[in-house]
Amino acid sequence: MAPDRGLATAYRSSSDSNGLSDNGDHELSESTLMNDDTTSGPIKKLHSDHALYANRSDHHESVVDATNFTFRGLAVGLLIGVIICFSNTYFGLQTGWVSGMAMPASLIGFAFFKTISRHLRLPFTPVENVLVQTVAGAVGTMPLGLGFVGVMPSLEFLLKKSEGAPIDLSLWRLIVWGVGLCLFGVVFAVPLRKQVIIRERLKFPSGTATALMISVLHGGAPEKEAKEAEIETQGTEEREQLLNSTGTDEDHRQDNEEVAQADWKKQIRLLLYAFGGSGVYTLVQYFIPILHKLPIFGTYLASVWEWTLNPSPAYVGQGIIMGPATTLHMLLGAIIGWAVLSPLAKNRGWAPGPVDDWATGSKGWIVWVSLAIMLADAIVNLGWLVLRPTIYYGPQFARNTAERYKQSSDIKDFVLSHVYKPNQNYSRIDIQEHNRMSSEPPDDAPPHHLVSGKAIAIWLPITLILCVVCVHITFGDYMPLSLNILALFIALLLSIMGVRALGETDLNPVSGISKLTQLLFALVQPTGKHAHHAIIINLLAGAISESGALQAGDILQDLKAGHLIGASPKAQFYGQLIGSVVGAVVSAVVYKLYVNVYDVPGELFQVPTAYVWIFTARLVTGRGLPNMAWQYALGAGSIFTLTTILRIWLTAGEEGSWRQKLHPWIPGGIAVAVGMYNTPSFTLARTVGGLISLYWINYKGNTETGVIVLASGLILGEGVVSILNLILASVGVPHL
Repeated sequence: MAPDRGLATAYRSSSDSNGLSDNGDHELSESTLMNDDTTSGPIKKLHSDHALYANRSDHHESVVDATNFTFRGLAVGLLIGVIICFSNTYFGLQTGWVSGMAMPASLIGFAFFKTISRHLRLPFTPVENVLVQTVAGAVGTMPLGLGFVGVMPSLEFLLKKSEGAPIDLSLWRLIVWGVGLCLFGVVFAVPLRKQVIIRERLKFPSGTATALMISVLHGGAPEKEAKEAEIETQGTEEREQLLNSTGTDEDHRQDNEEVAQADWKKQIRLLLYAFGGSGVYTLVQYFIPILHKLPIFGTYLASVWEWTLNPSPAYVGQGIIMGPATTLHMLLGAIIGWAVLSPLAKNRGWAPGPVDDWATGSKGWIVWVSLAIMLADAIVNLGWLVLRPTIYYGPQFARNTAERYKQSSDIKDFVLSHVYKPNQNYSRIDIQEHNRMSSEPPDDAPPHHLVSGKAIAIWLPITLILCVVCVHITFGDYMPLSLNILALFIALLLSIMGVRALGETDLNPVSGISKLTQLLFALVQPTGKHAHHAIIINLLAGAISESGALQAGDILQDLKAGHLIGASPKAQFYGQLIGSVVGAVVSAVVYKLYVNVYDVPGELFQVPTAYVWIFTARLVTGRGLPNMAWQYALGAGSIFTLTTILRIWLTAGEEGSWRQKLHPWIPGGIAVAVGMYNTPSFTLARTVGGLISLYWINYKGNTETGVIVLASGLILGEGVVSILNLILASVGVPHL
């Protein structure tokens, strides 16, 4: 589980947080095609996704088409994704946080191909860059998507004998589980592209930010112009305003390319410096473990109450990406949990064991309160996602339905009026007349770049059946086939909510979706030989929902970037499928490496999200709440139900209004809950990163790209060097 992917994104300060977009028509028309006789070749200013290549030759367009899907782009994307996968497994087992790292993946891919550009037969294009980051993200997010940082550790290490332990989680079982789960969400989400990206034009801010970075890297709009243009991305000429704002002047374009070249070199240097510094510090931490827990508030608070600081560059980087509002809400959660509730539970005898004991100590007691906050936040937010389309789009839908009925009657009359003309050539009644009479927006991508309905009709049943079969092979002794199918059906429904939330707010509430599924499955009581496996069934059902929602959100976020750049959705689709399968195998191997070398749970890998998962299963099935936990959990859940409703109301305010300005000051339930169940050492480091982000953007007035690149280098540096630390630990190299 993660705090929720997409807690921050580049250019988020300029995005419309209420998620409403201008749904004006953007049909292709003759006025959007222009020729300029002053150049050597035909110049087309196309109202299409191929905005980056407007004003280029037909030969160049053929080159672009040839690089939508390449084996070299696939290979580089897989390599970057494996690095991100190691990093995400490392941090996920520590705190539950993972990131797809779309922007750094784009930057690294660009730097690699730019370095070897002299040896390339075809140039490295923006659409190929989109492929690289799509594949890398598919591989890198699999540790979360397949439960290797939450559900699997809870099943392997935290399950009681009375709940069905032990469970055989050998490597081959984990690979079968992963391959079964890693595809269905991708295939199911692709048909949603037309609705959420073409018709509704949801923002998907991280996808938009990635497109902006790729545009800048390849000589499109300079960064400052791109940031200014970002607020126009929902207008009637979305792609041109965003990516082609530099005009057609050749000298101006060359100036932009020079600026872009200088910019990407600066960004790569920053990434390398951050990577190197973080990597060196991580290696030092291996030999001096005390650096993981500095007693900055004194030895008493450190040894008894867990108030320490882990000055990890990576966690500072995570805080930078999360942003100041989220990290301060996490700090509030840490204060409430570890400075108020923990001493209260300890002194009142509700948690008599040592503070850091999950079973009898206050560390485990406050998790129940954080769970109530997370459930309240999830139920309210997901409930609003269900109601909102009805409230906002219901009247318009009724009007459109009536209009389309009238149009269908007009078209029928038009056809009949021609049928009864004896000399009429019926073949001239073509699609253009139908488009003229219809308000349905066309898809800008060429037909051969789209994933056909036939392909979806083949792939979707295959992936759904594969999921059911693989889950049954892996956990058939614990989960009946009927509940397996039910969990998959719920996952498909809830993934639609996740997609809409991600498109409107840049938050994919996968943790809330999984908890809601666990809550729903509490109503399902297994019978027969599975009667004693309620906890296992509950965990597996939540994992299936989380996987589907994460995959669906990831592919549509990437498709948004591809939509703006002009990449082929079909190429991205197959790239995501390949990356997901590779990620399933790699993440299973990496997970087994870590749990075989390190003590899990242990000092380094406390797997807090695994405890959250299994505590949630026990909570919703009515098993084992400690003294007074339910009273405080109920109170906290009630409070954060109200705060979540208030945040939703504030978000709906007009841009720049007092409601929008007040919104960041109201604590978010997920962030507060994460601050509670993680020890303060991680939260304090993230808060430092959030304050750095605040200083960099709000006080210095800089764009977010630089600080996001800095944060990515800090995270990747520790993630990659953690592989070296893994090797050192496996061969028994001692600490100092």
